Amino acid sequence: MSFDAAVHAQAIDLDRLSLEMTAAAGSGHPSTAMSIGHIVTVLMFHSMRWSPELPDYPTSDRLVLSEGHAVPAVYAACAMLGVHVGTDPDNRRPLRIEDLQTLREADSILDGHPNPLEGFPFFDAATGSLGQGLSVSAGIAAAARLDKMDKRVYCIIGDGEAREGQIAEALDHIVDHKLTNVLPIFNCNGHGQVSAVSKQQSPEVLQKKLEATGYQVQVIDGHKPDDIKNAFDAFVAISADENAKPMAVIAKTVKGWGSPTMSSANFHGKPVTGDQLEKVLEELGERRTELTSALVSSDSFTIQPPEQAPAKAGAISDIPSFSDTMKSRDMQTILQGGRLATRKSYGIALQTIGHHNPDVVALDADVSNSTFTEYFAKDQQLSERFVECKIAEQNMISVAAGMSAGGKIPFCSTFAKFVTRAYDQIEMAIVGGANLKIVGSHCGATLAADGPSQMSLPDVAWFRSLASAKNKEGNPLCYILQPADAYAAYALTNVMAEYEGACYMRTVRNDVEFLYNDEIVFNLGGFEQLSEGRDILICAAGYMVHEANKAIDILDEAGVSASLVDLYSLPFDEDKLLDIANDNNGYVLTVEDNYGGGIGSAVADALTRSGEGFTLEQMYIERVPKSAKSPTDVLKMVGLSSDDIAARALEVLQVAAV
Repeated sequence: MSFDAAVHAQAIDLDRLSLEMTAAAGSGHPSTAMSIGHIVTVLMFHSMRWSPELPDYPTSDRLVLSEGHAVPAVYAACAMLGVHVGTDPDNRRPLRIEDLQTLREADSILDGHPNPLEGFPFFDAATGSLGQGLSVSAGIAAAARLDKMDKRVYCIIGDGEAREGQIAEALDHIVDHKLTNVLPIFNCNGHGQVSAVSKQQSPEVLQKKLEATGYQVQVIDGHKPDDIKNAFDAFVAISADENAKPMAVIAKTVKGWGSPTMSSANFHGKPVTGDQLEKVLEELGERRTELTSALVSSDSFTIQPPEQAPAKAGAISDIPSFSDTMKSRDMQTILQGGRLATRKSYGIALQTIGHHNPDVVALDADVSNSTFTEYFAKDQQLSERFVECKIAEQNMISVAAGMSAGGKIPFCSTFAKFVTRAYDQIEMAIVGGANLKIVGSHCGATLAADGPSQMSLPDVAWFRSLASAKNKEGNPLCYILQPADAYAAYALTNVMAEYEGACYMRTVRNDVEFLYNDEIVFNLGGFEQLSEGRDILICAAGYMVHEANKAIDILDEAGVSASLVDLYSLPFDEDKLLDIANDNNGYVLTVEDNYGGGIGSAVADALTRSGEGFTLEQMYIERVPKSAKSPTDVLKMVGLSSDDIAARALEVLQVAAV
């Protein structure tokens, strides 16, 4: 049988299975799956170098399905090839044709959109929130380059999806970093969910945009096997040449290909059942007869195996202490002065960790001289592992997710305010199990002079919602860390690097006084008690620990004995905190330089769960701040100064202010 006929027959089988599994599920996107049947066939049965028995083998070529709703086509191919699946890497089994009938069921590994954590290791990342897959692909490719692996990454993107701004960010990023081992494949079937895509996403306009961006573009018929194969062969020829222009493919396809019924109406997200399904299957059969008269099986193709994976180096040795690191950098005067911004300490820690752990990579969004990842970037031994993402935070997070899938430990740094525009990307990375570390500098209202457009105020509440849920290992989906001084920032950066999972750390712009020393151990879920009182417990984090410390002195003069806890981690040890609250007669005051829903809400939940009687007062920012010349000025503006904290504590205790 000719290659052309074999691909047609195999693609028609994938289309049939896509129709049948979505019909059984009662939902799904068979028409989109049918538009990529030929592309998936050529990729998975011929062009990609991979192993169905080891679908996540490190050196395997990868397929990222950015238009995740087309996943039935990939599931069908995996069932025909017997791709091994399962949540336990040591106890996987081949996917069977009959498994496809479980699509979207609660106990099925076949999620409605790609999801590796549910036992489908063929995929590297969760996709389906459109626009993110090409960035993930770039991250996988970058990780492979760092490891000197000849890995190719294929990314299928919908034409309607191509309107997402992140696609443009990713296309620029691939050109910037000469990632010729990534192939964007635009599936141009001309239809979105409701109607035809914009002319701006037509094959003709997309070609001009891609060429203007710096790509060599091949426009093909996405249902002609030889066209597809020739395009992929051309990609293979340039994929290892970093001096070549990166390549992109525009595949003109038909939504619901092979069935006049499916292609003549809008079946987006609409499975066909009953008599209609029988009619569509009959139409596919007629198309098979038209294109090939022979039966075909996966034996008609030969899949090239991946190369042997190289040995992986681990961490070299223990990380030196903060004091020793500062001395080795001739920064003793800073140690003696006793003040340093946590953002600077983070930069020092990241550079130090980079020398001890070859898997650590740093990504920044054009603010490395403010986040202090420039220490990493300008280090000749580390600069190769620094990824400048420019002003494109959404792309940066998804690239990091791809690098995590490639075995790296990515630290993403930018201003905390700008992290908020990548919330969707962060959530999708966490859904896919990315080992993601995010550090937002210049956090909170104490940024002062730059004003509210630069202040991160809802970030703690948003990340705290992730911290309130757990992953399959029983850990929080994301830890929130707010170091109060340089010692804490240095130590917590190391803790993040060692932890397998997502973390978000806030760092401040201004120099702050040292509170700790090298002897203090910081842990995820921990906190530090800085003063021990008997009347009221004050909980704060980050910069507000220093302001609360001043309030402790004011309260002491008023005859009030207050405890202060640096609640640097969310979540935290609730039982331990409840013990301290009980020692303070059940009075608790929380203080945070962000909008509500953060520390105060976390403490409130802990107190409520205890079932005991407590009095809780929350202090947070309740209005949009404006610029001010200093942190002191802005804290007075929003009612969070040390005087305000002391006054509120006295109100809680019903003591007259002095």
